[in-house]
This record gives sequence, C-alpha cells and structure tokens, in this order.
Amino acid sequence: MKWYRELRKDERRTFIAAFGGWALDGVDFMMFTFVLGTLMSIWHIDRTQAGMLGTVTLLVSAVGGWMAGILADRYGRVRVMQWTILWFSVCTLMLGFAQNFEQAFVLRALQGLGFGGEWAVGSVLMGEIVRGEHRGKAVGTVQSAWAVGWGISAIAYTVLYSFVPEELAWRILFWIGILPALLVFYIRKNVPEPQVSANARAAAAARGERIPFTRIFSPQLLRITLLTSLLCTGVQGGYYAITIWLPTFLRTKYHLSVLDTGGYLMVVIVGSFTGYIVGAYLTDWWGRRANLYVFTVLSGISVWFYSQYDISNSQMLLLGFPLGFAASGIYSGLGSFLTELFPASVRANGQGFAYSFGRAVGALFPTLVGHLSERIGLAGAIGAFAGGAYVLVLIAATLLPETRGKDIGGTDSGSADSPTDSQTKREAVPASAE
Repeated sequence: MKWYRELRKDERRTFIAAFGGWALDGVDFMMFTFVLGTLMSIWHIDRTQAGMLGTVTLLVSAVGGWMAGILADRYGRVRVMQWTILWFSVCTLMLGFAQNFEQAFVLRALQGLGFGGEWAVGSVLMGEIVRGEHRGKAVGTVQSAWAVGWGISAIAYTVLYSFVPEELAWRILFWIGILPALLVFYIRKNVPEPQVSANARAAAAARGERIPFTRIFSPQLLRITLLTSLLCTGVQGGYYAITIWLPTFLRTKYHLSVLDTGGYLMVVIVGSFTGYIVGAYLTDWWGRRANLYVFTVLSGISVWFYSQYDISNSQMLLLGFPLGFAASGIYSGLGSFLTELFPASVRANGQGFAYSFGRAVGALFPTLVGHLSERIGLAGAIGAFAGGAYVLVLIAATLLPETRGKDIGGTDSGSADSPTDSQTKREAVPASAE
C-alpha cells in the first residue's frame, strides 16, 4: 500500500468515501441473497417470483447508473453521490417493513436506482481526483470493497440468524441498511469536487452552453460509447453467467454439498477480494487492456476446467478461490479505463451509460442460459454464453486505445477530448483551460 501513502489528503479522503460507500452498498445488496429463502417461505412465493426480485434491481440499476451519470455532469460528482447513497439506504431500510411480494418488488426496483448510481458516480469521482500513476490501483481497490461488504453481510446474517427468530432476523438485516446514510456526513465535510469536472461545468456556463446528455452519441464519441458498452456487456454478462449458474451445475452434476456451506462462500469471497486487488495493481503495471486480457483468459479457463473435470468436495472448497479471483479481477481496471476514455463534460454520463448498458444486457444472460440449457445442457449453455461474453471483452479491448497514465485534465471546450490525447499533459489545469 505504498501508493496509498503517496496520495494527497484529498485523494485519501475521496478513496475512503468511495471505498466505504461501495462496501456498504455491497452489504445492503448482498443481504437480499441471504434472506431470499426466508422470504420464499413466509410469503409463499415461487422461484420465478424470487428471481424477479433479484432481476428487477439489476435492470433498474442500469437506469439509475445512467441517470446519476447525467446528473453528476450537470450538478457535480460529490452532490449526486450523496443523493444515491441516501436513496439506496432509505430503500433498504424500507424493505425491512415490507409485508408481501408486491411491496418488496417495488422497493427492490427503487433500490436499484441508487445502487446503479452510486458506482457510476463514485468511480468517476475517484478517477478524476486521483493522479494517473495511481488511478488504476485506487479505483480497482475501491472495487474490492464489494467483497468486503459481501463478507460483512455474510457475518451479519450468520450472527442474527443464530440468535434472533428467522421471522424477525431478516427485517433487522434490512434495517441495518440505513447505516450507509451516515457516510454522507463524512462526504459533505471531507470530499472535494474534482477540479476538472468543476472547470468543465464552469466553462460550459460561461459559454451559455447546456451540454445535452445525448452528446455521448455524437460522431466524435459514438465509437467510444459503443465499444465501452460492448466491453461492459462482456464483462458483466460473463460474470453473471458464471456466478449464478456454475454452482447449480456443479451441485447437480457432482452432488457437491460443500457448495451450500458458509466455508465455501467465504473462500469465494476471499478469492474475489484478492482478484480485485491483484487486478488493481496489474491495470497500472501492465495497462488497462492487458489486465482485461489476463482476467478474460483466466475466467475462460475456469469455466472450461469446472465443466470438463470431475471435482470432489474437498477440491471444490479450494477451487472456490480461483473462481472468485478470476471472475472479480476483471472488474478492477474497468472503472479507470472508462474514466480515461470520455471527456470531462460527459465523463460521468458516458461511464454511467456504458456500465449500465452492460449491466442491463448482462442481467439477461442467466435467463438465456437457463433457456438454452434445455436444449444443449447446462454445461454447454454456460460455456456458450460465458465464452461469447468474454470474446466481446477481447474484441472491445483490442479496438479501444490504451489509456494507462493518461492525464484527464486536458481541454474540453465544446468538442470531445480525443481518447488518445498525449499522456504528457499536466495533471492539473487552470480553470480557463476547460
């Protein structure tokens, strides 16, 4: 963590805020996966309805991510980040009071608006505050906060369900979800608005210009928007196809009991955290595209290995680590890459759209895997969709420019910055430059 000690005070404070926000979002979001069985039992809902409660949040989060990006370009990153955290926290709290499937469905949809928005705004905020030499490590390490939140939610679930009746324990877990709202006080006091985005808004105001959110589809930016959307679709589609269906395949084919244990879950979580951290370092060391190549290949090898070899319970417990490592490490370089590809005036908008588009399409992959599995089997369906998703990653990464070390403080006066701008620009620019 030498790089962390080298950060300025404003960079460290922003890192703490972004890491904390994403970890707490992970806590709130993953709580649902632990209590789903309880909800199915007490509300007498079937698997289709249970799946709808999971899917609706991901689909609506795609809308939330793009909306938050548009608002962040107009009103500021820090302000909108606070809005998304408050929104997500309050919706999670209200879930603890839900009385039936219909109420939970609406609240899960509303929760998705804040969930999608927090990542989109927090990632671009980190990318703009932190210097280029540490940007990949900082943004990638923030991504690892999801595994931390996942682990906290697993511990909270285990403790509460051990000492509190199930009918009340699930509600308490959601009530705890209001805690991320406290982070807003820290953000308001300690996190500054990035100078580059403030300059871009000031320059647009001085020109009397209101930059349309559709600018990311202009001729200057359309290629970047399409390729980044393709990249995010591949990353997230592959992740969902593997993490949602692979355990079911292994359980039905090999009848592995370890897949239902907390020990296996914690091994996967530790593997995910390690993958995030390693990916964060590699994206600054090897470059954004090289990091994507490495983890795409590792993920593909994982799918092939799990589907081709007989695996015992003890082997599966150990192999949970590389599964989490490969599937999560690919995310580490994504945030900094997207930040560096879009100009300041529409950076949050473009990043929010690309990531949200990928999440929306990727969320459909598990359903499509289930449908195709009826014809070619579950192993073939997982391989087809996960393999296809990672081919998209390789294509998009190859066609996009390498941006490692890029100075994102360049001019943005009305026309788009070139994604291949010289990396020798100064990191900080005077307000007049924007």
